[in-house]
Amino acid sequence: MKNFTFVIIDDDHKNRLKTKATAESFSNLHFLAMADNYDDGIDIVLEHNPDVIFLEIDPLEKESNLSLGLINELYRYLSKVPKVIVTTKNDSLCLNAFKYGVFDYLINPIETKEVRKTIFRLDKELESNTVIASKPQNPVQVFNVNAVEVHETVATDSDEVVLNELIDESISEELLENDLITDEYSNDIIESEQVIAVVEDKNTDVEDKSVTLLQTENTKEKPLIICVKSYGDYRYIEAKDICYLQADNNSTDIHLNTGEMITAFKTLKHFEGLLTYPFVRIHNSYIVNIDYVSRIHTGNAVCHIKNTTTKLPFSKSYKENIDAIIATIASGNYLEI
Repeated sequence: MKNFTFVIIDDDHKNRLKTKATAESFSNLHFLAMADNYDDGIDIVLEHNPDVIFLEIDPLEKESNLSLGLINELYRYLSKVPKVIVTTKNDSLCLNAFKYGVFDYLINPIETKEVRKTIFRLDKELESNTVIASKPQNPVQVFNVNAVEVHETVATDSDEVVLNELIDESISEELLENDLITDEYSNDIIESEQVIAVVEDKNTDVEDKSVTLLQTENTKEKPLIICVKSYGDYRYIEAKDICYLQADNNSTDIHLNTGEMITAFKTLKHFEGLLTYPFVRIHNSYIVNIDYVSRIHTGNAVCHIKNTTTKLPFSKSYKENIDAIIATIASGNYLEI
């Protein structure tokens, strides 16, 4: 059975120790680190790159910001996110958790027999993936670059050698003929295997079967995109364009910097669990993007939104969040007069 490394992200100290002790009772589970809040949780995952994360999604302290939103955040940095095993006392979040692709959902305090089942499932999935990855593909699709045709043949060692030579030769000729690369760089690109041939099934309608270059992916961090889905309508919004969110019973109105308002059929609490800085909850009915705060009047208990006449109230229960917004703004390129 394969060995697995794991980290624990939970704001309850007793539960962290209980989870650690239960998991370490299995010889193939190896502890790496633990954290009690969202930011530290992200950090230990990025630092240690574990196989498994034991994650609390309904924390004792809301300030820890632990939620399923942590999984979404990991996808911003990792091409392969570790297997997430939710550990919580709240069984009502189970369905929503599996929508986020969690591997398992265990109720605290976790039991040894449940962890054992999870380990066997992990090992079985890994073994299954290994078999699929190692299984030879037969028949093999061979793409003739010059003739733009697809043939199916049974692969042999000699065929693979000939195929590789043919593709390499055809790629370099086609690229040079179409001026896709200059003579100065063609050898470097081909040798570094950044050139690929397009392989298409013969039954696929393909308009362009020419050789393409595998472009180096832009490493710049991509903005967070929120998809509001309703009856087959997919609306994509960049998080940075959201000024504030307003609760409306069991739905949420999303107000954009263009003045447009979009309704999402999710509660404001749902968005609070998903959105992190610069989004801050200031009222039972409002979450504000602090990048759009132009004025805070503590006497009247309102926040003003940039370039609008909108005033958002904030409540005493979220006074600490308002103080944090003021401190955050003051910590930037700031001049007080």
